[in-house]
Amino acid sequence: MSTTSVQETPAPAEALPLASARESLAVLWPLLRERRGFLLLVGLAGLVGSVAGLVAPWVIGWLVDVLPDASDGAVVLVGAGAIAVAGVVGALCTWAGQTWLARLTEPTVARLREMVMDRSLRLGSAQMERTETGDLVSRVAEDAREISQAATTVIPLVVQSLFTVVVSGVGLVAVDWRLGLVGLVALPMYWTTLRWYLPRSGPIYAEERAAFGTRASRLLGGISGSRTLHAYDAQDSELERITAASGLARDLSIRVFYFVTRAFSRNNRAEATVLALLLVVGFFLVDAGMITAGAVTTAALLFHRLFNPIGALVGMADQVQSAGASLVRMVGVITMPVPERTAVPKPGPLELSGVSHSYGGDIAALVDIDFALAPGEVVAVVGSTGAGKSTLALVAAGSVVPSRGAVSLGGVPIADVDPVALREHITMVSQEVHTFATTLAENVRAPRPEADDAGVRAALRTVGADWVDDLPDGIDTVVGEGGHPLDPMQAQMIALARVELADPDVVILDEATAEAGSAGARQLDTAAAAVLKGRAGLVVAHRLSQAVTADRVLVMERGRIVEAGTHEELLRAGGRYAELGRAWFGG
Repeated sequence: MSTTSVQETPAPAEALPLASARESLAVLWPLLRERRGFLLLVGLAGLVGSVAGLVAPWVIGWLVDVLPDASDGAVVLVGAGAIAVAGVVGALCTWAGQTWLARLTEPTVARLREMVMDRSLRLGSAQMERTETGDLVSRVAEDAREISQAATTVIPLVVQSLFTVVVSGVGLVAVDWRLGLVGLVALPMYWTTLRWYLPRSGPIYAEERAAFGTRASRLLGGISGSRTLHAYDAQDSELERITAASGLARDLSIRVFYFVTRAFSRNNRAEATVLALLLVVGFFLVDAGMITAGAVTTAALLFHRLFNPIGALVGMADQVQSAGASLVRMVGVITMPVPERTAVPKPGPLELSGVSHSYGGDIAALVDIDFALAPGEVVAVVGSTGAGKSTLALVAAGSVVPSRGAVSLGGVPIADVDPVALREHITMVSQEVHTFATTLAENVRAPRPEADDAGVRAALRTVGADWVDDLPDGIDTVVGEGGHPLDPMQAQMIALARVELADPDVVILDEATAEAGSAGARQLDTAAAAVLKGRAGLVVAHRLSQAVTADRVLVMERGRIVEAGTHEELLRAGGRYAELGRAWFGG
């Protein structure tokens, strides 16, 4: 068929929403509360481990005081034994805390991921088609991974650091209240660092996560559209867009790291200043006979013990915020409102009334479409590239909401029908099908998970998939990524077998047999005809041979239906269809 200017230009994708901190907590807390036993155990392990960490500074300070008067090295052995026991206890607490935390957080992250997918499916393809695919993928994969990494590596360190700071601070005051006051000098210095750092870094993390989503969208778009890019020699321009998106994500990550290093330098100044003050004040107190040198040693070691946990708290603040930014992105999808759709489809014609649609810009993909598909009728849609055929199929399937007009099934507007319920009545198969990484049987029973093997085999027989018996394990052969490879014809047959098993009222095939090539075209046409038998069918035909057997043919140009009738009627009319017929059949 001849090619004209492409009119079906996709609309600019919309970004998925972000949740507020309160909304995120409202979603997260019930999930954590379900496993609150592990939450208490994590807290207990952190507290005991922090107390065990006080033993070494106390023992060393004690040794400073008692060693000058000791007659032998027994006190050293006692001190070393106490430190060793405390070290074992601390190690066990760290191990137990991380184990319990994993049992707390990993199921929670998995549940969040499931909630994101559940909500995106409940929203329906019509709404999700308007969003960036990479954004959703990034939230399910990259953001979930960020939260999981924070839960297993960052949060244990943060929890342990918090306990260490509190317990060590109490221990410092217990050594001597005057030295404790000196230690408090560090608080405003640390607080100043946080006040400088957090407001500046927080917005960057949200921007960074969004940039990662855009980068994923660019990469997915470039990979999935590689054939189109090569066909139009546009790979260089797309690569520039991918490079720009990757560069933005890189630059934002560098900015975050810059803030972290500056925060560490401020912390180092605070640590050096307060440690020097402790030693100076301690010197005067020891000289005045108010405390012992061992007490000053213990106090200095306790304060020095704060260096790592406080540095960790500041250093991990960026990762905690990054995980927080990922959380609000995931919850943003989870809390998206699902439109109230209570209408129930009824058996009857699929009708498009006054339908027009534009993806943006001045060119319309559909213009004033009035069309009815009766039960059991098969209608083929033909036309040049960009005529609006695929948009018509998407609108009829309910995957795209038209800019104007209405679509109904049995007199019920499909816009008012729940997407899950709608798919029980209208099923669409496009040129690009997906094979899941599981058994062939599980791939076929995707629309009806409860179907037994007999039902799966019957669906495969209907579409003529005899090649299944030659697979290593028959219908139990693992296919998809990493599994047994399938050619395009076999993948399309699986998609058609799904339709047969789902048993919808209306089947929409958008060039569903185009990828087979000439060798498998006849087999797929036969398979498609078997699936359409007894059902209403709308077939976007890429070969006019598919229109010959249809009950009715629609010819589209520039988003309009310009001709309608049977194959013979349209040939006799001598219009656009006749022109296409002469080009296709010759003569």
